[in-house]
Amino acid sequence: MKYMKQVAGAGIILLFGLGTSNSYSQVEPDSLQAWLSDAPRVFLDCNRCDHDYIQTEITFVNYVRDRKQAQVHVLVTTQRTGSGGREYTLTFIGREKFIGMADTLKFVSGNTDTGNDIRQGYVTTLKLGLVRFAAKTPVAKQISISHQKQEVGPAEVKDKWNHWVFRISARGFFSGQKQSSSLSIGGSFSASHVTDNWKIRLSPRADYSRRSFTIDDETQSLPDHSYGFASTFVRSINEHWSVGSFQGASSSTFSNTKLQVAFTPAFEYNLFPYSESTRRELRFLYRIGARKIQYRKETIFDKTEETLLGHELSVTLETTQTWGSIEFSLEGSNFFHDFSKNRLTFFAELEMRLFKGFSLTLVGSYSRIRDQLSLTKGDAETEDVLLLRRELATSFEYFSFVRLSYTFGSIFSSVVNSRFGNSRN
Repeated sequence: MKYMKQVAGAGIILLFGLGTSNSYSQVEPDSLQAWLSDAPRVFLDCNRCDHDYIQTEITFVNYVRDRKQAQVHVLVTTQRTGSGGREYTLTFIGREKFIGMADTLKFVSGNTDTGNDIRQGYVTTLKLGLVRFAAKTPVAKQISISHQKQEVGPAEVKDKWNHWVFRISARGFFSGQKQSSSLSIGGSFSASHVTDNWKIRLSPRADYSRRSFTIDDETQSLPDHSYGFASTFVRSINEHWSVGSFQGASSSTFSNTKLQVAFTPAFEYNLFPYSESTRRELRFLYRIGARKIQYRKETIFDKTEETLLGHELSVTLETTQTWGSIEFSLEGSNFFHDFSKNRLTFFAELEMRLFKGFSLTLVGSYSRIRDQLSLTKGDAETEDVLLLRRELATSFEYFSFVRLSYTFGSIFSSVVNSRFGNSRN
């Protein structure tokens, strides 16, 4: 686990072993409540943190369940690293009497780190960030800081893999009963190379499934497959520009493609520096390329194979703030031989804390579809429609999700009680 601090855009390695330890045992029981009333009120804005573990390990602050009640708002954002791990950014934002105080700390988990390693990384980083605020309250008298001296000499870091990370995976699913059974197996391999200058990913995959039904003593099997190879090459130019390409080959019974090969150069502009990607991004990605397709069956346009040229422009906005997060994307594409063959897709995800105790989550997507060139000629069989084994003609596609939540009562959430687990009636 690695820890780092950002100050005015520069990364500084923090001392390992630096920690804080609370001293509840030194506080008389009668004064414990009064002592806690002086502790900073903290809102931990983190969806996937182990809150119970953190609250058990860090007890020199008060945890509140609404950001409006907090004196310190800890905003957590993450992004994947090139080695398959994650970089966690914790932004400490002072409120009320701590207004104007702010800090940003980071830690990085490896791709083999366990859940326990990650939650310990959270605890260590939170302690480092929160002690600054606690130091300005009477709670500071009950906190001690220790430093484990380490002999550190100059060392050259050598990576025998040269930033390449490989992953192999396989899966299988089997189920059945007297009159039906299903089988689904698949595997994939990925090789990725991520540095400040390059981002490369290679990923072959294969999936096979079969469903069998017995009706009137006759068994019918319905097989499906999907195979493919995809690769991405991206070269960094500066803090706002990148160039690269997408290429791949695939075969799919669902999409009626025996073989599809594509090559698509691309470039991207980010209005904000890439170094701020954990908090905000506004990216414009343009692709232009060609694909050669051999169809399994004749299409509705009387084609058994064809070469298509086309382009695509997507605009994506992502921002994470203390009041919530927003992601919007708009993507449009069309083929050059016929501009009426096009597609427009809109996606939005909004998570907001509108006022004290009230939160709103909205997720939705809508696609206007005019580019289904691979549709099989002829009517679809009933089983293909019911089992989604064949792409069907449509002019649109959508999905949506809405969640409202209102919480009221005590503002404090520092108590952890694990009795009976999370059992419900």
